[in-house]
Amino acid sequence: MRLIAFLKSKVFLKQIVFVGVLSLAMILVMLKWLTYTTNHSQKIEVPNLSKMTSKDYISKLENLNLNYKVIDSSNYSRNFPAKSVISQSPKAGSFVKENRKIYLTLNPSMYKTIYIPNVLGKTKRLAIGRLASKGINIGRYIYINDLGKDVIRGVVYKGKRLTREDKIPVNSTVDLILGNGRKRDIQ
Repeated sequence: MRLIAFLKSKVFLKQIVFVGVLSLAMILVMLKWLTYTTNHSQKIEVPNLSKMTSKDYISKLENLNLNYKVIDSSNYSRNFPAKSVISQSPKAGSFVKENRKIYLTLNPSMYKTIYIPNVLGKTKRLAIGRLASKGINIGRYIYINDLGKDVIRGVVYKGKRLTREDKIPVNSTVDLILGNGRKRDIQ
């Protein structure tokens, strides 16, 4: 009985109203503070940085108060100038806030170089597969007199015969020297 009387008393009801008003005031103050500190109404459109060099994208991002981080790329593309922007995150046209970091992937200055795989003495079919898996293209087939028909006897890049220690850029074209299945000429 005393509990019910206390819950109906003016002191308890005043305390409930006071806590409610105080809670509402704190919520309103917190919302205003969050709007101010998070720059809620601010938005900057991310520019299209594709094919821009470092000088261009740095000045453009600094003018917009945006930060950047460069992510290197190992995939060279002939469609983009050397050391220019291939891709960006967030994408162009997105809206961000001041001091947001834009991640940039740059085009290397050239293809990476790799060691030529050992294809000497291997069949034409096997050699083509190994070279293609390394990103090397096949140009001409040069046949010489040799008993091993379609057996690789040499690899030529830009007129130079290659050895296993030689490195060439990925996506290069090499010529293959193959046996034609005939005896070598005896001199």
